[in-house]
Amino acid sequence: YRGDKVLDRKRSFIIKQITEKNQLPMSLLLLADPSKEQVMSYALKGECYIAVEAGEVVGVYVLLQKDEHTAEIMNVAVAEPRQGKGLGKKLILHALDVAKSLGVKKVEIGTGNSSIGQLALYEKCGFQKASIIENYFIDNYPEPIFENGIQCRDMVRLTFVF
Repeated sequence: YRGDKVLDRKRSFIIKQITEKNQLPMSLLLLADPSKEQVMSYALKGECYIAVEAGEVVGVYVLLQKDEHTAEIMNVAVAEPRQGKGLGKKLILHALDVAKSLGVKKVEIGTGNSSIGQLALYEKCGFQKASIIENYFIDNYPEPIFENGIQCRDMVRLTFVF
């Protein structure tokens, strides 16, 4: 998984692992999680993969193996000009391939109750809703988060089982 080339309708990009943590694309990671402290806490422990197109980092995800049976996609983000064009789905499917190669049986992902587009994307990729952590974003983030005109309060947990 050091450099998988993916063709994307006349555009090609490469998904590759970042091995140097000082190369983390923080501006992208912060699109998906506004807390730099939270991002650093899992990015330093997990594996970070980036999508590079024409020399520019246009997408990122962080995969964290929680135990021998479970991994979690902790963050997935796509640069705003590339959103809505299928790159997020390709990143998630790549993460599932990496997780499968690690031998895990289940992959988890969490998102806010207000993240309507992300919820739909995850379900299209085969994830199923598993649980809700009430008030997660109220209890763990200092500032209120709003998306789609909805306050982000609860974390919706989804799982993919191989």
